[in-house]
Amino acid sequence: MAATDRLRTALDRAEPPPRAVDWSLFAFVVAEALTGLVSFTVGVPEGWPLFWLHRALGAGIVALLAWKLARVRRRLTDPTLWRRSTALSVLTLVAAVGAVGTGVAWVFGLDVRLSYWTLLSVHVGFGLALVPLVAAHAATRFRLPRRVDFERRRTAVTYFALLAAGGATYRIQQGVNDALDTAGADRRFTGSQPREGAGNGAFPITSWVADDPDPIDRDDYRLTVAGLVGDPVELTADELAAGHETEALLDCTSGWYTVQEWGGVRVGDLLEAAGEIDDDAAYVRFTSVTGYRWSLPIEEAADALLATHVGGERLSHGHGAPARLVAPDRRGFQWVKWVTRVEVHAEYDLGQWVVTLVSGFD
Repeated sequence: MAATDRLRTALDRAEPPPRAVDWSLFAFVVAEALTGLVSFTVGVPEGWPLFWLHRALGAGIVALLAWKLARVRRRLTDPTLWRRSTALSVLTLVAAVGAVGTGVAWVFGLDVRLSYWTLLSVHVGFGLALVPLVAAHAATRFRLPRRVDFERRRTAVTYFALLAAGGATYRIQQGVNDALDTAGADRRFTGSQPREGAGNGAFPITSWVADDPDPIDRDDYRLTVAGLVGDPVELTADELAAGHETEALLDCTSGWYTVQEWGGVRVGDLLEAAGEIDDDAAYVRFTSVTGYRWSLPIEEAADALLATHVGGERLSHGHGAPARLVAPDRRGFQWVKWVTRVEVHAEYDLGQWVVTLVSGFD
């Protein structure tokens, strides 16, 4: 038997039952979307297993998709077998190939922009679109999974091998990047690529969703510090430039990171200026002129910075002037720009997740 025939036989024997492949593909896509979204909130190296799992699931989707296509290729290539649902199948395939292809291109360092979007943003878009498409595709031929589809020992071994192969593929990809010195070799564990230099011009101007306010007049600007404090205060832009400096890494979810020297005022000093803090205080909320907001635990917030300068330069409007939050170990979307209110609260702000999706829309 030829080597190719032996390989084909081995792959055929490893293939799970058709119903298991269909449901596993749906489960892998949902898990891939969830790990991708949660990874947006992870900025410390200890969170690397989540990113490893995301990439391993991606490799698993490739294998499941290959088994699926091998089974249905005649229904896709023979026009006489097309049905109304065939268009949905093709659209789902395009989204899957788009998500996998852009993900692979990104980890090898391809850094292109499609209009406003980075390649990583396009990858995220394909991934989010894939979830409802796979669900709709599954609904066209809905069949509940059976225990017999998953209880075979060979099937369990296959799924273990899929995840192991995904992890191995990730390590091999890292080795190839290093050996060939590709642009992906200096990516951070989050997948973000470096932006070198100091000051406003060293890193891109990006905004979350639709946030795009007009420039704020420094003379009219006021920062309010309120909430569970004894003596709420209002501060001008000049009063925020207190001269405290800290080096911090900004890791943007659009796929880049930069290390900068930030200057401004410690949030802890702002809170002290607002008098005695209530015993129930647990979170500090930072609100933008756009309505965008994010909260930090009060202990973490005290060590954060409300920055007015970066790299020795006054912040530009696009980077959040007159003042933006600098929150080390947090991802970029949590570094609120154009901050106008700092409020102390007793409870976690669940509404901030909703606001991230709607702020900036008129």
